Amino acid sequence: MTFKPARLLLALIAVVAMPAFAQNLAVVNGKAIPSSRADAVVKQVVAQGQQPDSPQLREMVKKDLIAREVMMQEAVKHKFDQDPAVKQQLENARQTIVINALMRDYLSKHQIKDEEVKAEYDRFKAQAGDKEYHVRHILLDNEADAKAVIAKLKAGAKFEDLAKTSKDSGTAANGGDLDWAAPSSFPKPFSDAFVGLQKGAITETPVQTANGWHVIKLDDVRPAKLPSFDEVKPQVAEALQQKKLQAYQEELVKKAKVQ
Repeated sequence: MTFKPARLLLALIAVVAMPAFAQNLAVVNGKAIPSSRADAVVKQVVAQGQQPDSPQLREMVKKDLIAREVMMQEAVKHKFDQDPAVKQQLENARQTIVINALMRDYLSKHQIKDEEVKAEYDRFKAQAGDKEYHVRHILLDNEADAKAVIAKLKAGAKFEDLAKTSKDSGTAANGGDLDWAAPSSFPKPFSDAFVGLQKGAITETPVQTANGWHVIKLDDVRPAKLPSFDEVKPQVAEALQQKKLQAYQEELVKKAKVQ
């Protein structure tokens, strides 16, 4: 079989046109939806572990993108894209997307090293210490009220009963219980006051912090149960990344000419 010139030209046009047509997921009222947009959505869904790539997922994504394009065209027809508030939201979204791209590029060029993560973990361990303390407290407005509570405790009153008058509403109902924690979890004046107590003892004098005046009781002490390095390595690495990004941002702001 031989092609006539006209037929050959039509065949060549069809071959050339096919890849371009295949790049479109659909065409809605003359507006093309590129297949790459669907690929990006599917990739994101799969990466988030929501569901695996499948024909069913791709069909669902296709329907959603078509519906969004229909709604978008309707919104533009009614000039919602020209609304000042919408424009501001679009600009905010654009800034977020572009800034996120900048941050990803920065982190790719300033990757966190394993030794940095290990050093941060070791610093955390040293700060947390090797002991955990089970502490209760009663929070009062002023030193006089705190001293009055201490006097009642010395006279035989139960700590759990007096804790009901605590200004700390989160612990007043359960005897002032702050659960097990490392000293580093508390303001220094607070932790300094209880680390020297014997089990079952209360502070002889009120302890002042930014929250008010505290009467503290130490229930018990145990060896610290810190997570292993491997258990928290991803979280520590992420925290270091955030520190690097914060420092990078502060550096750029410092160099910027702000009037």
